[in-house]
Amino acid sequence: MPTPSDSSPPRDGAASAAAVIHLHPRDNVAIAIRPLERGRKIEIDGADVSTDASIPAGHKVAVRPISCGEPVFKYGQPIGKATAEIASGEHVHSHNLGDDHRSLDTAESTSPPPQPQPLRRSFAGFVRPDGRVGTRNYVLLVSTVNCSATVCRMVAAKFDEQRMRRWPNVDGVFAATHTTGCGLAYGSLKHEMLGRTLAGYARHPNVGASLIVGLGCEQTTAAYLTEAHQVVPITTTDDRPLLRSGATPVMTMQQMGGTRATVAKAEKWVETLLDQANQATRTTVDASHLTLALECGGSDGYSGITANPAVGVVADRIVACGGRAVLSETTELYGAEHLLVDRSRDVTVANRLLERIRWWKEHVAMYGGTIDNNPSIGNKTGGLTTITEKSLGAVSKSGSTTLEAVYHYAEPIDTPGLGVMDSPGFDPASITGKVAGGANLVLFTTGRGSCYGCKPVPSIKIASNSSLFERLHEDMDLNAGEIAEGRGVAEVGDEFFEFALRVASGQPTASERLGIGDNEFVPWTVGPTL
Repeated sequence: MPTPSDSSPPRDGAASAAAVIHLHPRDNVAIAIRPLERGRKIEIDGADVSTDASIPAGHKVAVRPISCGEPVFKYGQPIGKATAEIASGEHVHSHNLGDDHRSLDTAESTSPPPQPQPLRRSFAGFVRPDGRVGTRNYVLLVSTVNCSATVCRMVAAKFDEQRMRRWPNVDGVFAATHTTGCGLAYGSLKHEMLGRTLAGYARHPNVGASLIVGLGCEQTTAAYLTEAHQVVPITTTDDRPLLRSGATPVMTMQQMGGTRATVAKAEKWVETLLDQANQATRTTVDASHLTLALECGGSDGYSGITANPAVGVVADRIVACGGRAVLSETTELYGAEHLLVDRSRDVTVANRLLERIRWWKEHVAMYGGTIDNNPSIGNKTGGLTTITEKSLGAVSKSGSTTLEAVYHYAEPIDTPGLGVMDSPGFDPASITGKVAGGANLVLFTTGRGSCYGCKPVPSIKIASNSSLFERLHEDMDLNAGEIAEGRGVAEVGDEFFEFALRVASGQPTASERLGIGDNEFVPWTVGPTL
């Protein structure tokens, strides 16, 4: 898919430089990279265009007349059809552009790209007994049901920054709490999805040790996690017994004697777990141990031409190192899924992705909705008009390598290379699934200013434009807005890759410095609450 690197930003005369970016010769729109006043004259590909109204930054301007019903092109791809006659220089947005995407039913063939040239890089990580590598070292409290969530929070709160100085190799104590765990059918899809997510966090490579806390009568029992999701628990009533290597203690409030008793005993257990986790130290390891979660939230008209393509460069570098990069937000791939289908390793992988698209269409139809009810209000304010336009920009986070695998939500990410995990477009739920699958580093782009953190995994926040980076400087780690100002995507992306290696080695992110991440564990489950 074309990116700003395909052509340098054009000049529009002495009045100003690079007022718009014209991404592809086929495009009949350009993107304003600064506010354009009415009557502004700009030169695009040798033709003079005069704006007929004020056009906000990040929005589209027609570079030639577009007839009603004619496709509108951006990135060299159709993003919808004109719903009215559009004159050259006119603002192109919701008032005159509608979505018109038709997805494939099945894939008959694919054209995977050549494998990237191998790259050898390293970082300093925590090597776990099973060979996986963490980028952080947390002790985790897992609530099996909402009924034990408060207890988990109470215990975690006892281990503040001052107390944690006793365990210098541990990043903190994190409570993974949620709103379900009971009132669901045993063995149902809802039950299975929650179980995968809880187990994925409990055995995550960024978790040095974990404690599972339940009420005692819920559906998501320790026995279920053991049988279905390979958690190895120790059910105990002792205050602080010896801990077997690789095992996870489990306690229930009903067995322990209620809230206060559970908190007191869990506090002692967490001290034992912290002693265990503190034995881990960082060692130099190959970058093939990195699993990168790719996310965009609060996107704008810049996201698909700056931040997302730069993250795509990082994804390509991680894959070249032998690691994994995982895209998600299936509802925000709709409109661009044909690009991933074409890049799939084979038709089996391609059709797995198309099956997920079909599932989402059927799922939202049950509630009277459609899969194309995006972009959000904030996305539209930032310049995005149709779900196809949004998806074409979002998919550029995936870079250019072969799509190797498609995962169900929270499934283990076990195939090197680029993958797609099925998830909703809601960012916390999307990232929760990828972290449960084993992602140990998050790259999160934003054009509107999503302030997100993710314990136990560092989240690198990337601003799509310089104005946002300056306004939210405490929340943003990197500025991709420099691409709109003339820097190359590959150059900026390589800088982001180096930053990612430093973060994987322990450099704190903006969200970690702010202490964000305790409330972003949001498992996605499908099914009724009974």
